[in-house]
Amino acid sequence: MLLRLPTSVTEARECLAEGAVPIGGATLVWATWQRDGFPELAFSLRELPEANVLGRETVGGAVLLHRIDATVPDVLRLAAGTVGTGAVRRTATVGGNIVGSTLRCLLPAALVLDARATVLEPDGVREADLAEVVAKRPVLLSLRWRPPTASAYRKLPGEAGGAPPLVVASAVHAGHGTPDRLRVAVRDGYDVLCGTTLCEPDAEATLGALRGTALGELPAAAWDFVRPQVTGLLGRRGTD
Repeated sequence: MLLRLPTSVTEARECLAEGAVPIGGATLVWATWQRDGFPELAFSLRELPEANVLGRETVGGAVLLHRIDATVPDVLRLAAGTVGTGAVRRTATVGGNIVGSTLRCLLPAALVLDARATVLEPDGVREADLAEVVAKRPVLLSLRWRPPTASAYRKLPGEAGGAPPLVVASAVHAGHGTPDRLRVAVRDGYDVLCGTTLCEPDAEATLGALRGTALGELPAAAWDFVRPQVTGLLGRRGTD
């Protein structure tokens, strides 16, 4: 296998046009390649500046999970810290987790941040929403969002070989002259549901409004974890 390391968007587009297979940390595909054979040509974005940004409002698709720190909102930092082992986090990338993984532990965090994706295609770079990223699996250059006033993340313990553990992510976004908005995303099995509502004067009213979104489809057991997270988050707005 020939691995190319483009250092510009133009070079990365050329790799795609030539049929090169994009890889991140290869944590998800290495075993498959060993079994089925390696591609003739692959490329990684680890040398591409646009894919390695890390800041308060953005993260690159090639950023290794262990690099994600308090620079980003709590919800994303906590999500990255729950993925695999320390060894996995030193290899796995943001793009690989969101685009290449079926678990997508970072996806609920990205959804509650209301993140937009910058994706790479053979004919250029464009913006896409997360629904398109999940459905079409393009090459992810970066994610960008507006910082929330507070955010939270919880991933329940999982059993080896069992179903994916429940994930609850939430963030409050300032309304700028209007009521603040609450976004909550839950991974239940392999499905991720997301809901948005205005922050009502009290937590119970906000939770009631949240049940009127797609999150109303969640089983009662999931709400046992949504409720305390939302209540706690609404009580500490402005701390992120």
